[in-house]
Amino acid sequence: MKRLIRIAVLAALAAVLAPAPAFAFADKPIKLIVPAPPGGTIDVMARIVSDQLSRDTGQPVVVENKPGAGGAIAIKYLLSQPADGQVLMVTASNVLTEVPHVLKGGFDPLADVKPVSLMARSSLLFICSPRFPARNAKEAIAYVKSHPGEVSVASYSAGTASQYAGAILNKAAGLDMQHVPYPGSAPALAQVMGGQVPLMFDGAVTSKPLIAAGKVRLLAVATPARMPEFPGVPTFAELGYPDVNFGNWTGVIASSKTPAALTEKIHQTLEKVAANPAVRERLANAGFEPMPPRSLAQAESELRQEYERNAGIVKTFAIKLD
Repeated sequence: MKRLIRIAVLAALAAVLAPAPAFAFADKPIKLIVPAPPGGTIDVMARIVSDQLSRDTGQPVVVENKPGAGGAIAIKYLLSQPADGQVLMVTASNVLTEVPHVLKGGFDPLADVKPVSLMARSSLLFICSPRFPARNAKEAIAYVKSHPGEVSVASYSAGTASQYAGAILNKAAGLDMQHVPYPGSAPALAQVMGGQVPLMFDGAVTSKPLIAAGKVRLLAVATPARMPEFPGVPTFAELGYPDVNFGNWTGVIASSKTPAALTEKIHQTLEKVAANPAVRERLANAGFEPMPPRSLAQAESELRQEYERNAGIVKTFAIKLD
């Protein structure tokens, strides 16, 4: 009996004195799925997150690009994997809150997946080819109006804010820009730089380096206020088109089947990644706007609000796949 008591006491002491479990959730390699080609906004975020997540967990983190079908290919892959946190998806909110309104991907963005960390935002910019004759947004709008049906505007995917912004501007300004969708920012930007498509609404992350290099020209920003990096560039609200106001959050989502306790642990791990000063600096340098921390409930609420706002835009402006 005494021996059993001694064993129980030793076991209790061992439990008390044992080191706390690791903060991170992973005990084997992690895969981050990206629903876009390499080089785009989401891919840039995934590379930054993967580097720090690997350091924090002590596990290899692999980024795997699965573009196509407006993000549905990547999401279906995520949902086909065990809901154990080892496969997660880095995405921009448009994949969940914009695309599903015009492209049925076979998943429910409000039921099948859930956001586990909203890390940063990327604002939308109106850019043009260096060969385009207009020097600013007013001249661009006047030029398009005088050439109805002759000027194309690229987007980084059908059913996204990149398309929505062009549709809203078309209606509000009485234009007839022709929408040309691409499977991601990189291929669209290549066409804009080459002059094959003169105009585009693109995220700041992918456009800013090209603006700095003179490979594309910035005409206006689709933000509530002027951007500090471009103080001389007007917002669309200033130009008389306040509905052209778009920005996406970028972060990490998981299968909604992931157990609540594990979801919380993933959330805490990723919030630690997002709060890391080196990560925030890299995000800012890449053109992202780091976001303050959100709880899981707040993240889900913001996802739903954005989804409902875009549903209204699609209905009001009769946006459909081209």
